[in-house]
Amino acid sequence: MDGRMNRTAVVMHGPFHVGVEREALRPPEPGEVLVHAHRSAISAGTELLFYRGRVPQDLPLDAGLASLAGPAAYPLRYGYAAVGHVIRTGPDVPGHFLGRRVFCFHPHASHFPIKTTELVPIPDNINDHDALFFANMETAVTLIWDGRPALGETVVILGQGIVGLLATALLARHPLGGLITIDPIPRRRKASLDMGAQSALDLAEIDDLKPRLASHSPGAMADLVFELSGDPSALNTAIELAGFGSRITIGSWYGTSSAAANLGGRFHRSRMRMNASQVSTLPPEFATRWDRRRRGETAWETIRLTRPSRLITHEMPVEQAAHAYDLLDRRPEEALQVVFTYKD
Repeated sequence: MDGRMNRTAVVMHGPFHVGVEREALRPPEPGEVLVHAHRSAISAGTELLFYRGRVPQDLPLDAGLASLAGPAAYPLRYGYAAVGHVIRTGPDVPGHFLGRRVFCFHPHASHFPIKTTELVPIPDNINDHDALFFANMETAVTLIWDGRPALGETVVILGQGIVGLLATALLARHPLGGLITIDPIPRRRKASLDMGAQSALDLAEIDDLKPRLASHSPGAMADLVFELSGDPSALNTAIELAGFGSRITIGSWYGTSSAAANLGGRFHRSRMRMNASQVSTLPPEFATRWDRRRRGETAWETIRLTRPSRLITHEMPVEQAAHAYDLLDRRPEEALQVVFTYKD
């Protein structure tokens, strides 16, 4: 193995234009290892924004990750859920890294050099398929922290993509008064019930839901609403369902789309609170006692408990990347989690 080694990588050349290319691969430098990816998972919500060209190009891909520090401009490489093992070490890296199974926040590629400080070792009792969900499980954990569900509360989740389903699985383990999810896609609603939701409703059933919410406590509506749909219009649905003094936690990223929130009417007197949840930082209230390492350990433990690999609906060779994104874009009702595989 030398500096002339090549890799296979997914490259977005523009909206709706995905290529799979062979690229020269440099050897690992001091402080780095070379990882051979077994699989990588598409994060459909974020990656479809890039695929559709709906991301502000003056932002970095992710300022918190070295592998995604570049601008959000085409051609670009994206992705942040790769599982593989270390096949080579840099000049000063201890040999015990060789063969280690790792999760990496790295764009879709068969091989990549990465700093040892960016490796996330996979626990022995977690398989590769479950490990693919580490990044999204960290997001779900952070959502629960930001939402702060309380004993006996009625919680509504808008959106049952992968992050929404993982949040449902975690909330199902809380002693809530009710856990209701809303999504327009039947396959997602079925998965939501499997993950522990008490009710999984279509958007058309929202008007029927309101009297059910109010019956828990007159006029109360939902105590806590998570907006995880990625649809800017859902913010107004969250406001409709949230009760007096309630909370709305927004985990969606709308990209270049604007959310025309209706802050007139009942919102003005409702004393409801909205907060943004984002995984790249810890909630300020947790920062004195928690760090990323401890949150990561919690994410692994919740993966052990929930076994999210059951949400994988498609595994396909990375060479079929264009088909994978087209599937998620045009036929989202057919897929939950789509995974790329890489040759040895």
